[in-house]
Amino acid sequence: MASKGEETRKRILDTAQDMILDHGYAGVSIDQLIKRLGLTKGAFFHHFKSKGDLARTLIRRYADDGVQLFKESLARAKKLSDDPLQQFLILIGLYEEIFAGLTEPYPGCLLASYVMEMQQFDVETREIINIEFYLSRRELTKLIGQISEKYPPNIDIDPVALADGFMSLFEGAFILSKSLGEARITVQQIRNYKN
Repeated sequence: MASKGEETRKRILDTAQDMILDHGYAGVSIDQLIKRLGLTKGAFFHHFKSKGDLARTLIRRYADDGVQLFKESLARAKKLSDDPLQQFLILIGLYEEIFAGLTEPYPGCLLASYVMEMQQFDVETREIINIEFYLSRRELTKLIGQISEKYPPNIDIDPVALADGFMSLFEGAFILSKSLGEARITVQQIRNYKN
């Protein structure tokens, strides 16, 4: 069971994430955050040294969750098939399954939100932002390379560009879904990529 301090810290992180996804990092002040939470500045600074410390902690949590989801999904796909093409299709299907149940637009990607305001962050935070992107790129590039070896394509392909395309699809779908207020866009784009 989490302690009261751990619960407060999680509540700060959850609320800050929601606010940043709605207003951007620069658009959220510590004063606005503590007002929404009903906390004092002292309570906030007990958990985080600064807004930058909050930003690093928040993006590390978000990136760790994304990396964990990707690793678990890739491991599951590899367990279900030895064929690299089927593994890739299963991986896409697992993400499709996650987003198919949304009734509201996906709230957005914290990584993308931070990237749009990159000048606000220190080097350490910038490195954390890229952890998930580099991992996904590396693993997807490897898988796409295995697919092209087993099923030689009719045209020259760039496995890195195809891996980046998969990640770009997510980020773009999140933005479009949120902007248009249509939850189905993300899963539609995942299905289009799979097909």
